[in-house]
Amino acid sequence: MKLNILPPRQGVVWVKLGVKTFFSQPLALSGLFFVFMALMSILSVVPVLGSALALALLPGVTLGLMAATQEATKGKFPMPTVLLSGFRAGRQELQSMLVLGALYAAGFLLVLACSALVDGGTFAKLYLLGGGVGEEVLKDSSFEGAALLALLLYLPLSLLFWHAPALVHWHGMSPLKSLFFSLVACGRNFGAFLIYGVVWMGFFIVVGTVIALIASFSGSEEVVAAALFPCALVMASMFFTSIYFTFVDSFDATTDVLA
Repeated sequence: MKLNILPPRQGVVWVKLGVKTFFSQPLALSGLFFVFMALMSILSVVPVLGSALALALLPGVTLGLMAATQEATKGKFPMPTVLLSGFRAGRQELQSMLVLGALYAAGFLLVLACSALVDGGTFAKLYLLGGGVGEEVLKDSSFEGAALLALLLYLPLSLLFWHAPALVHWHGMSPLKSLFFSLVACGRNFGAFLIYGVVWMGFFIVVGTVIALIASFSGSEEVVAAALFPCALVMASMFFTSIYFTFVDSFDATTDVLA
């Protein structure tokens, strides 16, 4: 397997492919993303333990969304069982996915622990225990600092795991090896990923602005609520659909350089 070095403009291509593929199977892909979010939300209802379990399952279930995208590119209708692709491909892969999940959960919890050094754990408790946050807390500089630190620390964690589940599933890599090559691939193609992220961010901002304008003209909170959820679901579904293309373009399976 060979690592491909891609031009920055490839980031735009990934976004286009994600949107195009989503609209080839919009009901299936948005439905699967809704199931994915519902599963994570249900698990997170249980304080601390549920959130940790949701984090541990995230790499494997994200792989399921990538497998669904692969099905859609072949003109097939991805069924709900595709979300379990990473957990039912054999004992060896199941163990690898569980190891990845445990490492991801540990890494994310470490990020939250570091954020607690800034605000005494308010941000971390909000994530792990849920509940509401008062306006005074949101405006508190230490809370803002903790949230910013968590975001900055999460970025390298995200790059470590970006390709890892797919490398385990489609190329049979060990968990640690998949993390290494995921980070290398993201780093070597930083320009493409930067453009990819900027384009998606711009897309989200534009859609959010349109919804805000609709809200201001209608003067109805019900209209905003009715439009916000489906728009957010579709946008997030398209984003997760595009992740598959960042993987298939980054690695060439016809050679065995990385093995």
